Amino acid sequence: MKELELKYGCNPNQKPSRIFMEEGELPIEVLSGRPGYINFLDALNAWQLVRELRQATGLPAAASFKHVSPAGAAVGLPLSDTLKHIYFVDDIPGLDDSPVACAYARARGADRMSSYGDFIALSDTCDKTTALLIKREVSDGIIAPGFTDEALEVLRAKRKGTYNVIRIDPSYRPAPIERKQVFGITFEQGRNEIQLDDPALFENIPTQNKTFPADARRDLMIALITLKYTQSNSVCYVKDGQAIGIGAGQQSRIHCTRLAGQKADIWWLRQHPKVMSLPFVEGIRRADRDNTIDIYISDDHDDVLADGLWQQFFTERPEPLTREEKAAWIAQNTRVSLGSDAFFPFGDNIERAHKSGVQYIAQAGGSVRDDYVIMTCDKYDIAMAFTGVRLFHH
Repeated sequence: MKELELKYGCNPNQKPSRIFMEEGELPIEVLSGRPGYINFLDALNAWQLVRELRQATGLPAAASFKHVSPAGAAVGLPLSDTLKHIYFVDDIPGLDDSPVACAYARARGADRMSSYGDFIALSDTCDKTTALLIKREVSDGIIAPGFTDEALEVLRAKRKGTYNVIRIDPSYRPAPIERKQVFGITFEQGRNEIQLDDPALFENIPTQNKTFPADARRDLMIALITLKYTQSNSVCYVKDGQAIGIGAGQQSRIHCTRLAGQKADIWWLRQHPKVMSLPFVEGIRRADRDNTIDIYISDDHDDVLADGLWQQFFTERPEPLTREEKAAWIAQNTRVSLGSDAFFPFGDNIERAHKSGVQYIAQAGGSVRDDYVIMTCDKYDIAMAFTGVRLFHH
């Protein structure tokens, strides 16, 4: 198949629409549903991300994509009981035996608000356990190199048979030159084939602390690979093999750092005992539960705790999570890694990152204020590597 006609482009008025190959055949097969223009943009960007994570770490990987940027990305490390609880997967049978299911649970759980209606990418064959996890989430589709018969049966039944399932040829390699059109003008560039698992990336360490444990190097690789497929400007916080906060598409880098840091803080606050024990009413929808938790954690908690409102969500009114309690809990988060797709121009980014437990940083370096950024890292005993690599993606 050389081309596939699509219903429309980014918007319903943008017709005609298709994907096609100038040479050879499309490396994808639609097994279910009718993916659209944005679905394919998400699918193909997400596939590149998880394929590269797999190559770099040797672990199955998953990504949760929304509007051509990842909401979450992770590798298939086992989940603690706490993570199973806050990701709402503690009732999934066989989860501990499926690294690819663990990877997606982590990717989806990093930012459940943003992952609502995501497009999923898996680096490995989708098994039944992963399919059962996906079945109950609001999602647009999935791309993977393969599907077991049981998984395909589950996924084809989702959304009354309209769920988008795409199989991609894992051996496909695109041409080294890529092109796109903007306003009738063709842009051309070499594909970004930079290898982000190269140990040389961590050789230039200008900070006093020069120690990067093995898990921190792994997490920094995950951050950098995630950023390679995130709309710029972008930064990514990673802990224990998964992104916990991604700030994408901001014009100011400090806004990226704040946005991603806030998401990392929310991820951590979801593990607070008060949040873990919220007494939800029986039968509350998953999306409503996620939204309620997000509001409960925020300064607008009265929107779900006020008289006449809390009864919609809880069997009894929970005590609010105070600012003091939140600050004390966030202060306990440590060993977080942070990657940036270009240099940090000011030390304020480091100040903000430190508040969310960042102890390891990988960034391009090359700012005229590098000395101030280094000084701020030394202030907090943060280890920082200058990779010399910029990862803009548009």
